[in-house]
Amino acid sequence: MNPIRNNRALTAATLLGLTMVAAACGNSDNGSNGGNAGASSAPASTEAASTAPASESASASPSASDAGASPSAANGNGETLTVYLNDFDDIVKPMFEEQTGYKLNIVSGNGAEIMSRIEAEKGNPHWDVVWMDSMPSIEGLDESGQLLDGWAPKGADKLTDFAKKFVPASQGYYPTGTHAAGVIVYNTGKFDEASAPKTWKDLADPKFKNMVGMADPAVAAPAYPFVAYFFQSLGMDAGKDYFSSLIKNGVHVYPKNPNVTDALKGGEIQVAALQESNAYAYKNGGAPINIVWPEDGSPGSVRVAAIQKNTQHADAAKAFVEFLLDPKTQQALIDKGDESYFEPSIQGVTAKPDRDANAKLVVADAPWASKNEAEIKMWFADNSVK
Repeated sequence: MNPIRNNRALTAATLLGLTMVAAACGNSDNGSNGGNAGASSAPASTEAASTAPASESASASPSASDAGASPSAANGNGETLTVYLNDFDDIVKPMFEEQTGYKLNIVSGNGAEIMSRIEAEKGNPHWDVVWMDSMPSIEGLDESGQLLDGWAPKGADKLTDFAKKFVPASQGYYPTGTHAAGVIVYNTGKFDEASAPKTWKDLADPKFKNMVGMADPAVAAPAYPFVAYFFQSLGMDAGKDYFSSLIKNGVHVYPKNPNVTDALKGGEIQVAALQESNAYAYKNGGAPINIVWPEDGSPGSVRVAAIQKNTQHADAAKAFVEFLLDPKTQQALIDKGDESYFEPSIQGVTAKPDRDANAKLVVADAPWASKNEAEIKMWFADNSVK
């Protein structure tokens, strides 16, 4: 069995926190659609054809607005907003501060770090907004009553048909984009198009034994939405059977997607289930790889933004969510961001031109994935280290 690259201690601590925040299944119904066309309901998943911690905020001035009001775009007078996120801090900070007059105190980290921090601060939250590609975890925060509900930001009416499916009935969070948490990547020096894997089932083929890598769902924010889709769409038992077949075939599990890319570069693996931005960045750098979007779909991770229920900076928090739903902001994330390959959530935004125009995304239902998050992550941790 090949060595597993995850941190067991971090996994155990994370799972303990997730067990406490995971909540019962809600009533959100994420349907399916192709591009921006009409959608039909699909209970198991949503499909689409794709068209180190910082310091805490020193400001504690109360907001002047109530929970139902929309913030003004007026000068923020230097009020500081604390945002927990896992990407795009170098882009959103200067843009938001210049446009609104508010100041951003950003706390960045991977999905496990951010969620563990939120759980540790549950009695005294230090965050105002959380923005991560970890919709099931954010759903858990909503179900446990930690989010500001019942508020519709300006710009929400411009959500694409696909993105609208991810807004919960509570209006506790809003999607800012969806990316493939995993596409199939293979080394063209080892395989040609005929011999390369084409489906997710192929990764368990003995000819790829000890050659496949993936990110750890207990550490990397998008890796849990990736595995959650299989557990829901196949059923829990069949999902366990599928990942057991990958483990028996010698799959390497790395903490995060950049670690998977490094393993490809070093030749430790030849095939990977890799987040699409990492895959395209690696290929665009001249790497001898091809990217496969399986016909049965690539599990997607939805990046969502949510406001802490008892924030003392509600105006600033609402302004930040509306900023994220601005087409200019999403276009800047695509044009300049490290994680720039994704399907935008707002109409009028253009995805990367080299992104597969027929890319099919499939997304696990957020309430289901939230309800089963701790169990699935624990099963994966227990079995992948054997």
